[in-house]
Formats: sequence, C-alpha cells, structure tokens
Amino acid sequence: MALKIVYPVCCGIDVHKTFVVACIASTNSQGVTTYKRHRFSTFTKGLQELLQWLCENDCKDVCMESTGKYWIPVFNILEHSCNITLAHPKYVKAIRGKKTDKKDAQWIADLFKHDLVAGSFMPPLPIRQLRDLMRYRFKLTNFSSSEKNRLQNSLTVSNIQLGNVVSDTFGKSSMNIIDKLLDDPLDTSFDIEPLIHGSMKGKLPELKLAIDGLITPEQAEKIKVIKQHYEDIESRKADLEAIILSLAESYSEEINLILTVPSFKNIFSAIAVVSEIGVNMDVFPTAKHLCSWAGLTPSNDESAGKKKSVRISRAGIYIKPLLVQCATAVVKSEKHPEIRNRYLQLKRR
Repeated sequence: MALKIVYPVCCGIDVHKTFVVACIASTNSQGVTTYKRHRFSTFTKGLQELLQWLCENDCKDVCMESTGKYWIPVFNILEHSCNITLAHPKYVKAIRGKKTDKKDAQWIADLFKHDLVAGSFMPPLPIRQLRDLMRYRFKLTNFSSSEKNRLQNSLTVSNIQLGNVVSDTFGKSSMNIIDKLLDDPLDTSFDIEPLIHGSMKGKLPELKLAIDGLITPEQAEKIKVIKQHYEDIESRKADLEAIILSLAESYSEEINLILTVPSFKNIFSAIAVVSEIGVNMDVFPTAKHLCSWAGLTPSNDESAGKKKSVRISRAGIYIKPLLVQCATAVVKSEKHPEIRNRYLQLKRR
C-alpha cells in the first residue's frame, strides 16, 4: 500500500551557514513526483529570492531542519507567506552514505509530502522575543552565581570566614566589611560595629574572629575585579528585567493566573513559563503532550517485549529545571499537604 500524498506541492530546505538548498516536490494526479532544486545565499537578498521562487512555483508548504541558529533568518523571511514545519535534524537525517546537500533537501521534501515529519512547536514572534530575553536573563543569573562563588572561594582561601557567621555573604553588612577589608588587606583590627546593621550586632564577637585572616595584595585585587564584575552583571540584569516586564505587560492576565499556582511567587518565574509555552494551549492536544514536550514524562524504549529505558528526555532544558524547582519547593512546604502527601506516596513506590 502506497503512502498517502498529503502535500502535493511542498518544499524541503537544507539549511547551512552561508547557503540553503531548496527542493520543491510536485506530485501530479498519477502520483508521479517531479523535483526542482535551487541554491540560495543566506543574505537577506538571497532569502527574498527564495521566497519569490517559492511563490512563482505556488509552493506554500515548507519543511526545513533546525540547524543551530542558521534556520532563524530563513524562518523570519518565510513565516508570513508560507506554512513552515520546523523539524529536528534527527527526524529528517538522510540515509548514511547517500548524503549530499541536494539529496538532503530532496529527502526532507519526500518525507514531508507524506506528512512523516514531526514539526517543532514554534510560538508567535512576540513570545519568541520574550523567550529570547528570558533565556538571556537565565544566563546572566548563572554568570552572577559563578562570580559569587568565586568571591566566596577567594575569601575562603584568605581564611575570611564570614560565610560561617552570616546567612548571606552578599548582604549589606557583609559587603561593608568586605569593602573595608579590601581598602587595607593587611589591617583586620578595624572597628566592625559601625559597618553592621540590626541583628548582626549580636554576632559582633564572632565577626571579629571571622575576619581574622590573611588577604594577600594579589588576592585583594582579584576580589575587587570579581566584585566589580558581579555588580556589573547585576546592573545589566536589572536593565534586561525592565525590558522583559514591559514586553510581558500584554500577557498580564496569563501571568497572574500562573502566579496563583503553588510555589510560583516570583513574577519572572511566571514570565518564564509564558515565554516557553506561549499562551495558546491549542497547539498541545492534551496536558500530557505538554508535559512530554517539556521533557517531564518517561520515554518509550521497548523492543521484543522488554523495556530498555524509561528515563525522561533531554527536552525542555529551560522550562524543566524551573518546574522541578517549583515542585520541589511545594513538596518540602507544609502549606499544601495534599500535594506533599501525594508526592510522598509516589516516592515510596
């Protein structure tokens, strides 16, 4: 039995850094397919020529593989004029030994005309822009954490044990003490009391013991550089967050709804969810499909009646850690015993 032709006229695009290879597959009423191939530059002029070539051949259905970031300019040019299916490379990889750029494009077109390609989820442009900013904020948070760890390590090497006395080494009082130490690394006998605030006053004897270390001039210069870099990152992160909040205003209703979910207290956590999955849930047939897309469901790997693995997939590298973090916070809290008890029942199993 022959496979059904779902897209009589379609195009497969093999994407590279400097050029793309497009192949239009046209199937007539007798089931005979003819192919037209063309190579285009990835400059904007070349991609516009690609769009014009597709329009001239009355081709509205396009499938291309998501190669690095190189597919994004192609997608941006074709998005408004064509129905684009973006495929993971592992789903459209040609047979080994028969791979060329032209054959790759034709292989993609052949798979797509029979509707054998699973398309990736692509939210609309405003959501994609919000997603890009939120992922960059995530990277800045990681950079900031790395600098905090480096500063703490430098203090440990110098035997400054502030971390053993205060709950937050980067609190206001602690930073005042660190600044005073960096002014004159060899002088650790200064008066601490004017530098600390509130409940820290009761820890005065311990703080004096904690700062009795030896900071070398080289280590002091290193700490100054780390501290300046940390402050710069925090400043840039604040600028980025202002842009994110302005973009997220149009999704305030959805964000407020997410904030009613247990453990979602930070508005940026809610924005992160919106930026990853969008606001139109019609693209996911069921809640289980959404969980699978986020990489939170067991995989199927069964052969000859034996299950080889049920590990969760590597999908959802941005949304999965966030959801796991929020879920962990809920099950450790006593505020929602119904969720905690359900988790403990599953854990025993």
